[in-house]
Amino acid sequence: MKFELLELLNFRNYHKLSLKFSPNVNIIYGKNGSGKTNIVEAIYVLALTKTFRNVNDKSLIRKSCEKAKIKGTVKQTKKIKYQVEITKEGKKVQINNNKIQLLSEYIAKIPIVVFSPGDLRILKDTPITRRKFLNIELSFYDSNYLKYVSDYNKVLKQRNSYLKQLSLNANKSYEYLDILTQKLIELGKIIYDLRLEFINQINLRINDYYNLITKEGSISVKYLSTFDKSSEELAKKFKKIYEKELNFGKTLLGVHLDDLDFLLDDNKAKEWASEGQIKNIIVALKLAELEMIKERLGFGPILILDDLFSELDKEKINNILKLLPSDCQIFITTTELSKLKKTLKENSKKFKVFSGNVVEE
Repeated sequence: MKFELLELLNFRNYHKLSLKFSPNVNIIYGKNGSGKTNIVEAIYVLALTKTFRNVNDKSLIRKSCEKAKIKGTVKQTKKIKYQVEITKEGKKVQINNNKIQLLSEYIAKIPIVVFSPGDLRILKDTPITRRKFLNIELSFYDSNYLKYVSDYNKVLKQRNSYLKQLSLNANKSYEYLDILTQKLIELGKIIYDLRLEFINQINLRINDYYNLITKEGSISVKYLSTFDKSSEELAKKFKKIYEKELNFGKTLLGVHLDDLDFLLDDNKAKEWASEGQIKNIIVALKLAELEMIKERLGFGPILILDDLFSELDKEKINNILKLLPSDCQIFITTTELSKLKKTLKENSKKFKVFSGNVVEE
C-alpha cells in the first residue's frame, strides 16, 4: 500500500498544500517548528481520524479557520481516495467521495505504523496510554476488533449506570445485573483473546529486533488482565464483588483495566530502563508490529519515523536503517540530513520544509 498524493487545506500551519510522494522512501527535513511533523501527522489522521500527538482535535485546524481538510490518494491494487474533514463540532469522513457515517467503518483501512517521540509514553504513562496503543494496533491486526471494543464499552456504560441505580434501591434485584455481567464477560473474553494473541506475536519478534539494534539485553512484554480466567470463573468472581461494585458505583473487573509490562532483562523497563533503552524498546516494538501486520495483510503497511534519529548515535541509526523493509513506503522526518546514510538519501524523495512552505528536491 502506497500513498501517492496528499492534499491539505487549513491543516496546522498549512493553508494549502499538495504533495506527491515516492512509493519508497520520503525524507521530510527542516528546522524544528517548521512543519515537518505536521505532514506525517496529516497522513496518520487520514488513516485513523486522530493524531498521534497528545492534543485536542481542534488544534489540527489552522488558526482563524473554521475547518481543516485532509485528502489522500492511496494505491494498493487500485487507487482509493480518502478524506477527513475536521470541524470544531467533530469529524466527517469519505472514501471515494462517499460519506461514511460511522468512524469505526472508516478507521484502519490504511495500515500504518508510526514512531514519534510521544511513543515513549507507552512505557512511561498510565495504563490508559498502553490500552490506547493496543486498540490502535489491533485495529489493523483484526478488522472486527474495534467493533468488539465499541460493543464492550456500551455494555460497560450500561452496567456502571445500573450499578449506580442499584446502590440507591433498597430492594435490590441482581437479575438484570447478571445479564449485563454475562454480556460483558462474553465480549471481554473475545477482546482478551485477541490482545493475548497480539502480545504473543509481539514476543516472538521484539527481542530479536532489540538485539539487532542494541547488541545486548533481552526484552519481553507481559500482558496483565483480570480476564485471564475462564468465563465460569469470571462469573463467580463478579458475584463475589457485587456489593463492592455497588459501593464504588462502577465495574471493578474487565479488559477496560488491562495493562502491559515491558521487561528489560526481567526488570520493569518503566522503572529501570534509561531514556535511550526506552527509545530502543519502542523502535523494536514498532518493527515487530510492522512485521506482524505485513504477515497478516499480505502487504507492507506505511511506516512513519518522526524525529527518530535525533537522540541516537550513528551505530544505532545504521542498525535501525538496515532493518527497514524494502517493500514498505517510508516517511522520515529529520532536522539533520547528515545523520542519514548517503545511499538512503540518494534513493529517496526529499522535501525541504521552512516556515509553512515545502519544496520538493
